[in-house]
Amino acid sequence: MAVSLSASKSIAYITTCSNSTTDPLPSSSLFKSLKLPRFWPWQKVKMGPLTVSPMGFGTWAWGNQLLWGYQDSMDSELQRTFNLAVENGINLFDTADSYGTGKLNGQSEKLLGQFIREFPGDKQVKNDIVIATKFAAYPWRLTPGQFVNACKSSQERMQLEQIGIGQLHWSTANYAPLQERALWDGLVAMYEKGLVRAVGVSNYGPKQLLKIHKYLDDRGVPLRSAQVQFSLLSMGSDQMEIKNICDSLGIRVIAYSPLGLGMLTGKYTPSNLPPGPRGLLFRQILPGLEPLLTSLREIARRRRKTIPQVAINWCICKGTIPIPGVKSVKQAEENLGALGWQLTSDEFLQLENAALDSPQKMIQNVFQTK
Repeated sequence: MAVSLSASKSIAYITTCSNSTTDPLPSSSLFKSLKLPRFWPWQKVKMGPLTVSPMGFGTWAWGNQLLWGYQDSMDSELQRTFNLAVENGINLFDTADSYGTGKLNGQSEKLLGQFIREFPGDKQVKNDIVIATKFAAYPWRLTPGQFVNACKSSQERMQLEQIGIGQLHWSTANYAPLQERALWDGLVAMYEKGLVRAVGVSNYGPKQLLKIHKYLDDRGVPLRSAQVQFSLLSMGSDQMEIKNICDSLGIRVIAYSPLGLGMLTGKYTPSNLPPGPRGLLFRQILPGLEPLLTSLREIARRRRKTIPQVAINWCICKGTIPIPGVKSVKQAEENLGALGWQLTSDEFLQLENAALDSPQKMIQNVFQTK
């Protein structure tokens, strides 16, 4: 197999992928009867004082009507989805105080808090759940105290004494640089007050990431995580630089949109698009993804996996913690199948070559800074 120079450099990132093509786990149908964890104990990930599963679940859809069609009639399904995830070893859930449309802002946090309280399983399993929430850099949050109050409001919605990871949702450096320092001081304050066990950032580009890491380090506050859009569709130079910086500084990369908002599920084609704003985006990008989707199909068929499971496994092999979104038991079951096995180094490089050969890439989040 011919390997491009760019792809060959990625060999250095392969830290967990095995050279065996043998799937060590039983089929998903057998798993349901066995009720075993979907990953091995040595795959647990340390994030400062926290120990988390190698994959988390994102809850953007829990309350979002505009993009994901949320209705409160979905809540019972969401609770079953949450319970299934926790029962199968997932203990990291990502949310934000802005998740929810209009009056439903904060709905995702409310539901997570409710589901944790009502989880019927072992108390220790419940206590090990880590919530990573993000605080929006709204223009009216101009002081550290206002940011601390935002954290307290999230605690109240979730009814948690302490949040696992408190994250800045985005940087204001591009449009309101004077607000940025207040946000950083707010992050320091919520950590020093014990409102959060760890702090992180989201949508910070390489330059701002280095700046906030130094600022927090000088204040004695460890930066534990950096959440960015990261997938086989998001392998640009900035994303790779962010990953390199995080690796060198001991910061965990949390990969959101590991399935490219659904483009890497294999469920959509240029003639079969999702409704709403996603359909407009898919129309631009999907026609140029055939090399990548073909490779995903080949590996999925050979491994007896699904396309999403292969795409998520690539993120794990890359050394990130992917947080695919879930809003149904079926989606959770499928995503759980991404764990407990590894791509081989050849399969890993095949996917990266195919991604490089695909002329279209994911549009970068406009909130990400340089």
